Amino acid sequence: MPKTPTARSTSIAGLLTATSLVLALSGCATYDVTAPADARADAPAAAVKEKDARVAADADGKNGAGKNSPGKNGSARGSAGPEVDCRKAKCVALTFDAGPSENTDRLLDILKKEQVHATFFMLGKNHVDKRPAEVKRIDAEGHELANHTWSHQILTEIDPAEAKRELSRLQDAVHKITGKSPRLMRPPQGRTDGEVSRISKELGLAQVLWSVTAKDYQTNDSALITKRVLEQTERDGIILLHDIYKGTVPAVPGILKELKKRGYTVVTVSQLLSPAKPEPGMVYRP
Repeated sequence: MPKTPTARSTSIAGLLTATSLVLALSGCATYDVTAPADARADAPAAAVKEKDARVAADADGKNGAGKNSPGKNGSARGSAGPEVDCRKAKCVALTFDAGPSENTDRLLDILKKEQVHATFFMLGKNHVDKRPAEVKRIDAEGHELANHTWSHQILTEIDPAEAKRELSRLQDAVHKITGKSPRLMRPPQGRTDGEVSRISKELGLAQVLWSVTAKDYQTNDSALITKRVLEQTERDGIILLHDIYKGTVPAVPGILKELKKRGYTVVTVSQLLSPAKPEPGMVYRP
């Protein structure tokens, strides 16, 4: 589980900056942490103006057939779909860790059918290196590529140079396959500290934790996975699932159906943060 900092940023105008310097439980390692809503509220004026222009253009129908819209085959061309404004919409981010796997194509079929985009925090060893076709498809269909290290080592327990290799090796592998480098990473077990944050900043990676976990590594009961997700989900939450386990992908249709029924818009992490852009080294946690 993530180390719990003693403070977080808020959006109280004039009182706090966009992020707060926080102390890890060790009392010595420091890192910056903020919530998605606070990141949006503290976005630079230029980013807000740009976001408002995109939202207005979509509302006017100017982008209806543009690069943000689904193509004829249902895939998104170069983005995560039409502009979503999570300052107004009741958003929740959907994320999947530790793939791609033999279940990923089925998951992508479901997401395409439901017109939902997710963020995939991928592993390198035995995943990205074994399934480049799935990585290409994740990207081609408008989902967000993200880093979950090469071999799932706990970054706070290994030498900094090895931690950097764990992250950079995955970056290189994804770039080789897609021509793109992830901007987001999720530390294994959510365990981070000041040194991991420093390395992440150096590599241009923002850190993303979560607020909803089905603990799908403990069960293949799809109904239980669905129940756990729905019980925990609130606005601006980040849902953590794993597409490597048998019970998870079958749970996704029911989860999406109920979330939509409850008025949620399901988005990627970057969409959740917008108009803010992911800041390298920052820890984002609802």
